[in-house]
Amino acid sequence: MTDQGFGKVAVLMGGWAAEREVSLNSGAAVLKALLAKGVDAHAVDADRDVLTILKEGKFDRVFNILHGRGGEDGEIQGALAILEIPYTGCGVMASAISMNKLMTKRIWSGAELPTPTFKVLTAETNFDEVVHQLGLPLMVKPANEGSSIGMTKVEQGSELRAAYEIAVEYDALVLAEQWVNGEEYTISLLGEETLPVIRLEAQSGFYDYEAKYKSDETKYFCPSGLPQHEEQALQALAKTAFKAVAANGWGRVDVMRDNKGKFWLIEVNTVPGMTDHSLVPMAAKAVGIDFDDLVMRVLATSI
Repeated sequence: MTDQGFGKVAVLMGGWAAEREVSLNSGAAVLKALLAKGVDAHAVDADRDVLTILKEGKFDRVFNILHGRGGEDGEIQGALAILEIPYTGCGVMASAISMNKLMTKRIWSGAELPTPTFKVLTAETNFDEVVHQLGLPLMVKPANEGSSIGMTKVEQGSELRAAYEIAVEYDALVLAEQWVNGEEYTISLLGEETLPVIRLEAQSGFYDYEAKYKSDETKYFCPSGLPQHEEQALQALAKTAFKAVAANGWGRVDVMRDNKGKFWLIEVNTVPGMTDHSLVPMAAKAVGIDFDDLVMRVLATSI
């Protein structure tokens, strides 16, 4: 088999973010798929010398599967643009915006798209006032982490400060978000195609790190169980939300549906996981795209 015109491909994985372990797992799966398709692909475990390795290795393009900071926030995208090495997924601006949950929510709010009310937390915050304004429960999260790292569901006002202190260990920018009681959905986007909606059911009450990568008790429903018109409306909302932050290539939008049936946008993931627990491969499989073909379609976003 030939390289299918992609040349020498670096599969960027690992990195130095909190999501390193997940990225290594995703990268291994992507590398295996590319090699099976005859692509001249090579694993590159990214460290601070990654640009030197890419330059000296004379790579033609990059399959970026770095999750979290450094790989998903515009940093590697900007560096690759300077080196003139094509890469998969979103560009600098969309990556930077989407990685920052606060900026994402501000853009959605400005575009009049539905996202839960929120407050920025600092050490000087009047936590009782935040509880009064947003109500309970609340979700507290670091603005610039993925994979639900550092997130806490707060059910009592007395727990808010401790939740803030957990989140601030991961990022100086922390926000409290109004909790949405209801069902959790995720919508994957691949090029201009919006894949089938997946409904998630986590035993822990929300789709945290354990539910995403460790638990065998998390349930996934695809078809989602939504009526067709609601599924289509949700797909359209996700695509609008994705475009609003200038995202392109491939990615995932996470959504909650409240008890009244209204959908609320939660976040965008511009470098989704590609492990055996991952959601984009699950959605792709539902429309007949197997894992190896999905990887090739993501690689094609680097052109």
